[in-house]
Amino acid sequence: MKEIRIEPVTRLEGHAKIVIFLDDKGNVDDTYFQIVELRGFEEFCKGRPVEELPRILTRLCGVCPWAHHIASAKATDGVFGVEPPPAGKKLREMGYCAHFLESHLEHFYALGPAPDFIVGPKADPKKRNIFGVIEKVGMDIGMTVIKNRAYAVKIEDMLGGKSTHPVYAIPGGVSHPLKEEDRKEIEKMAQELVDFCCFTLDEVVDKIILQNKEYLDLIMSKEIYYHETNYIGLVDDRNRVNFYEGEFRVVDPEGKEIVKFKPEDYLDHIREHVEPWSYLKFPYLKDIGWKGFVEGKDSGIMRAAPLGRLNAADGMATPKAQEAYEKFFEFMGGKPVHNTLTFHWARAIEALYAAERVLELARDPEITDPNVRAIPHPENYRGEGIGGVEAPRGSLIHHYRADENGIVTELNLIVATAFNYAGMHMSINRAAKALIKNGKVDEGILNMVEMAFRAYDPCFSCATHTLPGTMPIRIEIYDHHGELLEVISR
Repeated sequence: MKEIRIEPVTRLEGHAKIVIFLDDKGNVDDTYFQIVELRGFEEFCKGRPVEELPRILTRLCGVCPWAHHIASAKATDGVFGVEPPPAGKKLREMGYCAHFLESHLEHFYALGPAPDFIVGPKADPKKRNIFGVIEKVGMDIGMTVIKNRAYAVKIEDMLGGKSTHPVYAIPGGVSHPLKEEDRKEIEKMAQELVDFCCFTLDEVVDKIILQNKEYLDLIMSKEIYYHETNYIGLVDDRNRVNFYEGEFRVVDPEGKEIVKFKPEDYLDHIREHVEPWSYLKFPYLKDIGWKGFVEGKDSGIMRAAPLGRLNAADGMATPKAQEAYEKFFEFMGGKPVHNTLTFHWARAIEALYAAERVLELARDPEITDPNVRAIPHPENYRGEGIGGVEAPRGSLIHHYRADENGIVTELNLIVATAFNYAGMHMSINRAAKALIKNGKVDEGILNMVEMAFRAYDPCFSCATHTLPGTMPIRIEIYDHHGELLEVISR
C-alpha cells in the first residue's frame, strides 16, 4: 500500500500532518489528519493562583490570545462570584470584536481563500501567499488590507495593553476605563473597518470568487467539499450570533434545534472522544453519542466556527451583517448550508458584524463610564467557574476549580478547533478520495486536499492540551567525534 504524506501542512496555526493511504489501484483507501504537538496547559496551570489564568492562558497561542483571555476572565468571574459592571462587559466585548476582525482578516487574506482563489488553487506555491495576492490585486488594495488589519490591532493595543497576550480583563471587569480621546479614535477606525469589510464581501467574495465559474463549482460541489452535520454556536436571546455571551445552540443537519444550553451546563451535553493517533480530542453530543467519523442526524459530530454559527443562529445583530447573512443563505438555496468552502464567505460576514459591533460600542454613551470593575469579596467566592465564548475558530469553554485559597486544582479546556476536528478529518478524507484517482497526484491536488481543512481556519497551537497516551520520545546519543552511537525511542 502506497503512502502519501503532507508534512507539515501549510497556512494554519500550529503543526499537523496528513497521511493518505492508497490501495493497489492508486485510489485512496484511508486518510489520517494527525495533530502532532502537545502544549500541556491543563496540567502545568494547576497550583497557580486562579486570578493569574487570564494572563497565562493567552500564551496558548499568539494568533488567538484574546479568545482565551476573555473565556478565562469569564471563568474567573465565576470562581470569585462577581459580575462585571456594564461598562466593563462592553469594553471586554469591544476588544474581543477587534480581535475577531484581526483574526478573520488575517485568515481571509493571508492564510485561506485569498491565496487559493485570488492566486489560484493550483498556482505556483511560491506565489500562493499574501505577496502573490498583492501582486494580483495591486499595491493599492494590498495596502488597504494591511491598513485595516492594523486598525484592528491598534484597537486591541489601546484596550488590552498589547494586541498579542493582552493584560486587560481581570476578575470582575477590566483593568482601566476608556478615555474619550481614545473612544473617538476607535470610532473613526471602526467606521473604516465597516467600509473595508463591505468591500471584502462585494469586491472579493462576490466579484472575484463567486463570479468565477471554476471556483463556484468547487464551492458548490457535493463530491469534494460537503458534509451534512450538526452545527453549534453561541446566540443571544433572539438567537442571533453573539461572540461574547449567550447560550450555545445546536441544530441538526436540517436546521432544527437539538438543544440550547448555558456554558455552565456544558457537561450535561458535551463529551470528548479520544483516538490513539492524535493529541487532539473530538467533542460530540452526549445524548447522541460517538458513532465514529460519520455525518447525518444520527451522528453526534458538530461543526462550529463561522459556518457553524451562521447555521445555528437565526440572524445577525447588526444591520449590514444581517443583509449579508440573508444574501448568503438566499444564494446557497436556504438553511443550513453544508458546503465546507463557504466557511470563508461566512467568515467575511462575521468580520462585518465585528466591525459594526465595535462601531456600535464606540458610540455607546456608557463605554467611557469609569466604573469598569466590580471588586470580588470573600463571601461571594465559589471556587468554580465556567467561561464560554465564541472564538474565531469556534465555540470555546474554560472550566476552572480552585481551593479555598484560590489555587487552581483542576481545569478543562474545550478549545474551538476541537469542535471542528472531526469535520476536518472527514473533509480531508472526502477531498482526497474525490481528487486522487489511479495514483495520479501533484502539488496542486495536494493543496486542494489541504483546502479541505484550511476552510475551518484551525489553530492547533490552542487545541492540544492533554495526552491520550505517552508522549513519543527519540533520544540520539553521539560520541565526541559526532558519530551516532545509539537511538532510544518510545
